[in-house]
Amino acid sequence: MIYCNNCILPNTRPNIYILPSGECTACNSHFKNKKINWKKKKKDFLQIVKKIKNKKLLYDCLIPVSGGKDSTWQVLQALKYNLSPLTFTYKPPLRNKIGQQNLDNLKKIGVHHIDFTVNEKTEKKFLKKAFIKYGAVAIPMHMAMWNMSYNLAKKFKIPYILWGENSANEYGGSKKDRKLKFLNANWVKKYGVNFNTTAENWISESLSIKDLAPFIKEKSSHNENEPKSIFLGDYFKWDPIKTYREAKKFGFVGMKKAPKIGIYRHTDIDDNLISIHHFLKIYKFGFSRSYDNLSLEIRNKRISRRKAVEIIRKEKFKKPINDIKLFCRFINITIKEFYIICEKFRNKNIWISKKNKWKLKYPLT
Repeated sequence: MIYCNNCILPNTRPNIYILPSGECTACNSHFKNKKINWKKKKKDFLQIVKKIKNKKLLYDCLIPVSGGKDSTWQVLQALKYNLSPLTFTYKPPLRNKIGQQNLDNLKKIGVHHIDFTVNEKTEKKFLKKAFIKYGAVAIPMHMAMWNMSYNLAKKFKIPYILWGENSANEYGGSKKDRKLKFLNANWVKKYGVNFNTTAENWISESLSIKDLAPFIKEKSSHNENEPKSIFLGDYFKWDPIKTYREAKKFGFVGMKKAPKIGIYRHTDIDDNLISIHHFLKIYKFGFSRSYDNLSLEIRNKRISRRKAVEIIRKEKFKKPINDIKLFCRFINITIKEFYIICEKFRNKNIWISKKNKWKLKYPLT
């Protein structure tokens, strides 16, 4: 494992690279963003708004939302520019009270909303298969989010889908992916956390194509009326603390107690699956959600790298025990079976067993 000399992300993080200068591609992208003329970017967005408004549609844009602070910010940006958005949520099977509270608050802000719930039998089967095969718990959620957003936009004849930040920019990606004008199938394949699969790949005796209907993307018509997906982070400077503060003004609430994962009390709080999604990164890549969060704080000069390293050393690796219990109950496996499956995905290139305890070969320094 090689760590960035500016932030604390390792080169084991998918799609990230350590450059000859010693900094990672995510930091390099952040530094370049400082040179962006954001006033011009805002004008570019206003041109898109003008184009949309000229169509005189019932819905100007579709915004996929979770109820989190970023999706609240996305809605606020759309309303600020007098757009009429339709919002859509794929309801996760383990949505919690605070997630529901923030989603209800988002609707109070003043938008129409679709909360789509998948057949629970199908979701349990799909989730269990994905966990066993890839050590992943977010494949159904992400697959539905990307594909259903497109399908809904197409059905309602909505010209634009508004996403938040481009993860290729914030967490590392190629120059081409960072400069992408419209989100496309290749980007989703690389960053969409679908493990390079489509719904058709999951068809089996227990999951029919009709069972998987919510996860299937309609065929593209390749015409000018095709829905276009853009990142608002390409037009407005994205900062997780600033988006939280903006969302908070309009009723969004974070956690009062210490976060289950990471360092933020206002992110990854909508449901009880996301903590497991990030927990599995420890086995595969040797880093936790706190590395992501602290690296963003380092880039925004709110914390030093030295202080971030100290936090990681004290924190070690958090284990979301209660969420693991809920997940196991949902897909009907034991806690012991859960950890056996997790161990299948432990990366032996970066982990070493000493006295029956796993330790990183290359700890952060």
